[in-house]
Amino acid sequence: MQVTPFWGCMIPLKYPQMERAVRLSMEKIGVELVDENRFSCCPDPIYFKAGDKLTWFTLAARNLALAEEKGLDLVTMCSGCTATLCEVNHHLREDEELRKKVNENLKSIGRSYNGSIRVRHLVTLLRDDIGLNRIHDSVVNPLHDLKVAIHYGCHLLKPSTIMQVEDPLNPNILSKLIEMTGATAVDHYEHLMCCGKAGNDPQLSLKMSHAVFDSVDKSTADCLGLICPTCFDSFDVGQLRVSREYKIDLQIPVVYYFQLLAIAQGYSAEDVGLKYHKIMPQIFKDKLEGALTPA
Repeated sequence: MQVTPFWGCMIPLKYPQMERAVRLSMEKIGVELVDENRFSCCPDPIYFKAGDKLTWFTLAARNLALAEEKGLDLVTMCSGCTATLCEVNHHLREDEELRKKVNENLKSIGRSYNGSIRVRHLVTLLRDDIGLNRIHDSVVNPLHDLKVAIHYGCHLLKPSTIMQVEDPLNPNILSKLIEMTGATAVDHYEHLMCCGKAGNDPQLSLKMSHAVFDSVDKSTADCLGLICPTCFDSFDVGQLRVSREYKIDLQIPVVYYFQLLAIAQGYSAEDVGLKYHKIMPQIFKDKLEGALTPA
């Protein structure tokens, strides 16, 4: 199966280990990533959208038009990119007048949006097109005894009429995908909380992140698993800020789902760049090494 990957800004610039994990894990299950090197920022689904909505639509439509030229569906690795590109794709398909305005803007660079492709986060593609069984079959080192608290974030599930992933108040897509690695998905009461990244008030952002950390800390999880580099930024580097602000010593490892999947498929922690994470306590490294020992 061929798809065009949309890496966004943060993964290539700050977290290339996430891109490597995706490439390694997708090769194992037969998903061919056909790259497009002319993409721009998605752009940002919050501040840019609020500042100039028509330009926001136009820039996103340019990205969609580039993917359309390849004739392949677009898959995203960031929930914010998913939100922008799915919403723009939805509205431009539904609103003829808006589509005309956007295409008039795109005309100046010799492009047009046609609405001919789908946009989804990669996890949705895995569940709906690849299937859980193929993911399970790709695992050679099941992560036995590893418990993963899940963070959904804001953008994968809402608004549900556009995202169309599943019930935004009772999701299970990430739990199922975690379980395919052999790990155990752990419920915690703030799994749907925003990471706090988009807050204008720095103190409020820290408070929101702290609420998630407290929830995970009270669970039996060994780490926090997620699918968005922006959320990762809030919870990895952000964990240091929260620790200073609240005078606590948080040591919750934060892991991108595709890093876990690649490790379960036989790659090492070194291969997927876990050493580059700010919070990576030895107790978790030992736990992960133990999980990799076949039962």
